[in-house]
Amino acid sequence: MIEVPKAAIELAKRFEGFERKVKRGIEITAVPYICPAGFWTIGYGHLCDPKHPPITEAEAEAYLARDLRTALVATLRHCPVLATERDGRLAAIVDFTFNLGGGRLRISAHRDRPFRQRDRAFRPNVTARFGAS
Repeated sequence: MIEVPKAAIELAKRFEGFERKVKRGIEITAVPYICPAGFWTIGYGHLCDPKHPPITEAEAEAYLARDLRTALVATLRHCPVLATERDGRLAAIVDFTFNLGGGRLRISAHRDRPFRQRDRAFRPNVTARFGAS
């Protein structure tokens, strides 16, 4: 199986951020918060229960790695052609899937059929929307 591109990890960290930091002793931890979409999240956008205990940045990175792995699997299930693309393109769509879910990607992939069929003229416009080329 393909590894999660480092660019996908960087994108998620950059746009999600290690949110709601609280200093506990010498350690900085994150606590649950409501994201702009209205979901309880913690760390780098990991969905959680509102009563989730605080987590360290290392724990947030572990959650992120798992979440991005799930997003990668969904991305390749719906757009297998991305397995042969540059990391930047795959990373952009993995980030899209991480944020909106595999169901949204599936709907988008069916609607954007030329993307799945390697339409070179269409694809740069799709990936540009998600911040990669």
